[in-house]
Amino acid sequence: MHRTGVTRLAPSPSGPLHLGNAATFLVNWALARRLGWRVLLRIEDLDLPRVRAGAEEEIRRSLEWLGIDFDDESERQSARGARYEFAMERLAERRLVFESRHSRAEVRAAAGGALPAAGDESSPASAPHGGGIAFPRSLRPGPGDAWRFVDRAVNHRLRVPDEPVTVVDEVMGPHEIDLAGSMGDFIVWSRAGVASYQLAVSVDDADAGVTEVVRGCDLLPSAAAQTLIHRALSHEPPRWWHLPLVVDADGRRLSKRDGDLSLAALRERGVDATRVIGLAAWWAGVAPSRRPMTGAALRDACDPSALRARSTAPPPRLDAAAIEWLLG
Repeated sequence: MHRTGVTRLAPSPSGPLHLGNAATFLVNWALARRLGWRVLLRIEDLDLPRVRAGAEEEIRRSLEWLGIDFDDESERQSARGARYEFAMERLAERRLVFESRHSRAEVRAAAGGALPAAGDESSPASAPHGGGIAFPRSLRPGPGDAWRFVDRAVNHRLRVPDEPVTVVDEVMGPHEIDLAGSMGDFIVWSRAGVASYQLAVSVDDADAGVTEVVRGCDLLPSAAAQTLIHRALSHEPPRWWHLPLVVDADGRRLSKRDGDLSLAALRERGVDATRVIGLAAWWAGVAPSRRPMTGAALRDACDPSALRARSTAPPPRLDAAAIEWLLG
């Protein structure tokens, strides 16, 4: 007997969806329909400078083209600033956040150079995909007025414990993630006067009653960061389902800049949606070969045990053979 769950589709209107987005959304939707979860649509427009005109409408058309439906819509992030401020005030009351007025150069110098991290100093409101530097413990302030949330035009960071954070993933198994060493005290409020990605999605998920988060494994470190935020706000963290990340022929993460293979471009070229669904099913390990597939067939085939078995294999690739098959 599966427990009743709630999941969310959370596209960002910064550009058209690509095949990696489609693969994750399709598996998320198929799991929900197979296991009886409710599906919410949330437009993650927190990073307003990156929002592109017409992108949200195109995303909705692509979801409809793939047959991905949803049961309800969450309030868009750009309208939820008061909720994020309230969360920051609660964290400040517990002295878990502090003002961080350091420049990137100061952080880099204190850290001894650039370090790979799951946070992104350059755009703290954006989803973290690496490229930042770990915030060194030496820059954490001592007791005093820095541990507050008063000036909204200053970066604020969450105090990260020294011990690793345990993330039990439904697909990839348990992970011990050393946030202190890989990310350090990470930004939860940006000097731009908005919540960070990590804080916003944690508050959004808690407010919407989200119990299942399905996404690419590049965001696995974020599960640890968001677990800390949930616990700090006395929320129960959701269950995590991280899927192997689809990469291109050179092993790089797919990007919205790859416009020729966006869902909008494929639709305009006359590609049948059943081929996109079939490719996603094959990548996820729930279909033995590439073959056109309906959404209903994907739902029936989307067995969590098959997803777990696929997670130990090399990442799925959008290579020349996959593109040739997709285009028919």
